[in-house]
Amino acid sequence: MFKQSPMYLALRCLAITLPLCSVSAPGSSGSPRPSAERPPAAVPDGAHDFDFETGVWTTHLSRLQHPLTGSTSWVEYQGTTAVRKVLKGRANLLELNVDGPAGHIDALSLRLYNPQTHQWSLNFANADGGSLGQPTIGEFKNGRGEFFDQETLNGRAILVRFVITQKSPTVCEFEQSYSDDGGKSWELNWVAEDTLIPGSTE
Repeated sequence: MFKQSPMYLALRCLAITLPLCSVSAPGSSGSPRPSAERPPAAVPDGAHDFDFETGVWTTHLSRLQHPLTGSTSWVEYQGTTAVRKVLKGRANLLELNVDGPAGHIDALSLRLYNPQTHQWSLNFANADGGSLGQPTIGEFKNGRGEFFDQETLNGRAILVRFVITQKSPTVCEFEQSYSDDGGKSWELNWVAEDTLIPGSTE
């Protein structure tokens, strides 16, 4: 019989008593998995947010005569609103023409889309003023557009909020409100409901 040397016996005992070590592949459950960075969510392209409004609409407008004075005197107007695309659809032009007991309103709103911020600026001009006013800036979410700016009314700085809601494919609503307390409360001063004239879309 082959006689085992003392060195061989020692090595064999060492192999039996040492625990088996497992080597885990990178990313396996045996080693920490580095946290994967999620890519930022893509911002929807809002360049076509106003496509629904292209065409000619009948307009019923209610306007508060003296905003932020405690007045409750409203005046009514009837007329039309025409909207057409310009700048290859990256902008659109609205022309408002209404009449009522308080007089005539002939105005326009140039809406410009910023592809970097994915926001719109609404630039309003009255024929009597002859210049564009302070733009309201914002965006659409779930068919509702909300736009804000800061202006001056009777020497006081106020906030302006303009909301556009597509109520149905043929009806949309516009609301303007003012705040003189930093947005804590809002007073509605302009409500227009537009109804699409059949066959007027481009």
